[in-house]
Parts: sequence; C-alpha cells; structure tokens
Amino acid sequence: MGLTIYHNPRCSKSRQTLALLQEAATDFTIVEYLKTPLSVDELAALQKLMAIGARDMMRRGEEIYKQLSLADESDEATLLAAMAAHPILFERPVVSNGKKAVICRPPERVQEVL
Repeated sequence: MGLTIYHNPRCSKSRQTLALLQEAATDFTIVEYLKTPLSVDELAALQKLMAIGARDMMRRGEEIYKQLSLADESDEATLLAAMAAHPILFERPVVSNGKKAVICRPPERVQEVL
C-alpha cells in the first residue's frame, strides 16, 4: 500500500512534511482533508494505525473545540464524529503507509513510515 499525506497547504509543518516526502522521491497521495473531509470510519482507521486516542488526533486550540466543549467529552466515537464534522479539528500533517500512521510533528517523524 502506498503513502498518503493528510495535508493542509496553509500549515507550515504540513508543507515541510510534504517537502520531505518529495525529497524521498516516493510515490504518495495527497489528501487535502479540509477540501475532502475524512469520514468517521477513515478517522477510526487512522486512529488504529497511530495507536492513540481520538483526543490525541485533535487540534485542541481551535475555537470549535472549545465551543463544542470537547475537553469535557470522553467518548471516542463522539470525538471522531466531531473531527468528521469539523475537519479543522484534525491534527496535521498525518502520513500513513497503510500499516502505520504518524502525526508528523516534527516533520521528521515522516521517516517512521517511509
């Protein structure tokens, strides 16, 4: 299975990770998740590949996180549904090789899936 980067071109860390992928001369797919939001099932699959909690996949500093009182939410399905409904909550960039996925913060973490 090939590499996929879940990318936001406005994010410097995402652009840096994309550049590292390009330097590696590896074929990969770019998913601009703000234009093509991930479903709950896709988010759950990434969560499984990352072996982390849903909250760890979220941008907790976003205003919508506060508005939805997600800091008080403990249900994983509810957190995944919030990310599906509000893709800005999804932490970026994420790179997956189909067997493992990582949040590339710092961008050099991309090496873990190459």
